[in-house]
Parts: sequence; C-alpha cells; structure tokens
Amino acid sequence: MHPSLRRTVTAGALSMTFLGAGLVAAPSASAAAAYNGACGAGYSVVNSGVVGTRGMTYLTYSAATGKNCIVTIRNTPGAAVRIYAGFQLANQQSTAVDDDAMYSSYAGPVYINGKGSCIDWSGAIGPAPEQYVIRYATNCG
Repeated sequence: MHPSLRRTVTAGALSMTFLGAGLVAAPSASAAAAYNGACGAGYSVVNSGVVGTRGMTYLTYSAATGKNCIVTIRNTPGAAVRIYAGFQLANQQSTAVDDDAMYSSYAGPVYINGKGSCIDWSGAIGPAPEQYVIRYATNCG
C-alpha cells in the first residue's frame, strides 16, 4: 500500500488486551480485505480472521527470520478509526506487542519472534461498537 493511505491521527503504547466474546457476522469473501504485504518480503499468511463486517486480521510468518507479523486491514479505507493489531506468545502477557491507534486503512505491521511457540493474536476495528477477532494458542511451532 502507498504510505499516504496509512495516516496516524493519534497513537498510544497500550498493552495487549484480549477483548472477550461477541463476534459479528462475517462479510462475503469478495468484500474481505486482502492481505496487503505490509510485513515485507518472505512473510507468508499462516492464519487470518474476519473482523466482523469491517476487515481482516492476518498473521504471517517468515521461516527465514522465525518471526511472526500481524496486520489488521479495513475492507474500505476512509476516515480514521481505531484499528488494532496485536499478539503475544501464548499465555505470556509480558511478550505482548501491538499497534493500537487511529488509522484510515490498517494497523501494523507488528513483529514477534514466534519460532517454537504458540501465538495468541487479535485484531479490532472501530468505531464503537468495535468489531474484533481473537485467537488463542494458534500456529504452534
């Protein structure tokens, strides 16, 4: 994506918080935001989750670096809203990293060394009520 499409209005360093239950119906496959390659060369999508009707969160992995990367992408870019992408090594809150700010199109990329570990990951897109996806202990190895 072109850098000007991603606009930060406000940002904050927040610890990762998994939001709980309450997922919304999924959009049709043709409406879902495609992975935008934001993690860089060598990263392949290994998991993804629908963020209600507003977008997708993509978990990627690079075998060369042993790192995971996460990005949450809106289906339709527009006025800035809260977009969240974050993860941690499974059940290890001290390893949590995220990108949680106001964006017009996507949050991330965020990286973590996930080689040999399971990953807890989530994504959210506002405005209120926010829609989100949460996955625990996935992509082990």
